[in-house]
Amino acid sequence: MEKSFLNKKPNGSPGDGAVVVENIVKHYGSNKETVQALRGVSFEVKKGEMFGIIGPDGAGKTSLFRILTTLLLPDGGSAIVNGHDIVKEYKAIRKEVGYMPGRFSLYQDLTVAENLEFFATIFNTTIEENYDLIKDIYSQIEKFKERRAGKLSGGMKQKLALSCALIHRPVVLFLDEPTTGVDVVSRKEFWDMLKQLKAQGITILVSTPYMDEAGLCDRVALIQNGQLLSVDTPQAIIGQYNRPLLAIKAQQMLRLQNDLKQYEDVEDCYPFGEYHHLVMKAGYREEQLRSFLEQHGHHSAEVCTIQPNIEDCFMALMKN
Repeated sequence: MEKSFLNKKPNGSPGDGAVVVENIVKHYGSNKETVQALRGVSFEVKKGEMFGIIGPDGAGKTSLFRILTTLLLPDGGSAIVNGHDIVKEYKAIRKEVGYMPGRFSLYQDLTVAENLEFFATIFNTTIEENYDLIKDIYSQIEKFKERRAGKLSGGMKQKLALSCALIHRPVVLFLDEPTTGVDVVSRKEFWDMLKQLKAQGITILVSTPYMDEAGLCDRVALIQNGQLLSVDTPQAIIGQYNRPLLAIKAQQMLRLQNDLKQYEDVEDCYPFGEYHHLVMKAGYREEQLRSFLEQHGHHSAEVCTIQPNIEDCFMALMKN
């Protein structure tokens, strides 16, 4: 697809945002073994915004969050978090942000209550002082406060980790793949909690590999191989999709995909649940497509025109 297919530039100009990232670069290793984790990443997050970093494993999401929370130094570029430079003013940033890493990192041998008390203490505060911020979250696990953290379920660990990240009342909250590995119900509950936190004025940056979670954010940055593909509202990204899109299903799905890739009016074909999504060239004719399917033995194939979602946009951007 043409490079103009979707907007790849962040909206707005860097200024007084809660997070301003300019040309961040990060690599690991040296010489031939160097891995480019981030390749000139730039974007701005507005104060009070729910901002999503959406991309698959290995896209650079964790490296980016570790840099913005001052746990990792960039190899190039700069960033400002709540008005502070990530290198020169890292101590100020650590007092003002909350960070929930992707892997459960609380003390497994401490109880729920002991973990929360510990994090309150290291930030020179108390549970009582900021309990109003976490009460809706912590109340769901408070009856297990004497249970060791390592014995909690995935959803309960998630709530405890979020409570600990909030106990010092941060201005900006970083959540690295917080819903990975938890059940569907816990995922929904978690996003409901984030909406409540956003309503209290906290700026939230959340990374996720789940494309369906993009629609829950005010704006998103789509990232792949350390590069941003697009930064915009989910609705705007979808609105810029400019190719006919079909969903197609037949009895032999693998052979169907291989056959469709040979059809001249097909730009792309990829599995999507029980269907294949088929990106067509402008001006294609459905009757010719159906004739092609019949000729290749895909009788009674189900074909319908569909609206794109974020994952379709992501797939298209990867082709640029």
